[in-house]
Amino acid sequence: MTTQRFQVALAGIWAGLLLGVGGLSAPSLFSVLDRATAGLGAGRIFAVEARVSLLIAVVLYVLERRRVRALAEEGQTGSVMTGNLLLMLAALFLTIFGQFALHPMIEAAKAGERTALSFGALHGLSATLYWIKTACVVVLAWRVTGTAPRSASAITASS
Repeated sequence: MTTQRFQVALAGIWAGLLLGVGGLSAPSLFSVLDRATAGLGAGRIFAVEARVSLLIAVVLYVLERRRVRALAEEGQTGSVMTGNLLLMLAALFLTIFGQFALHPMIEAAKAGERTALSFGALHGLSATLYWIKTACVVVLAWRVTGTAPRSASAITASS
């Protein structure tokens, strides 16, 4: 049961981090700083968020795989691929793609280099993917709060 509580807390922290960064921190920078300075600050904040997201996603993935494997061993689930795992993998992919594929392209476009899309289009795509990732994590946090132990041994172990 302690593992489940840790999983719930971690998913909630991750959702709060994403909402705080995307909904509060970055917009606040642009409301009080000049555009160039705010962009540098926001870029740094999103880079830190991406690394924290990578860590949280990996930890949550390992915890969920353990939980699903235990249920499968007890014969309580047929599939080892759950909705929670798919949400984690989606958020993990979007984090990696956003930080390590889109961000360098945005920097190149900002520097005036030729890119497949304009700076504005890349920035819009990045923002859209960030909010899709945030939605995946919020749904994940919602789902893990409702993940109750389904076996007698899990219920007994929590007592």
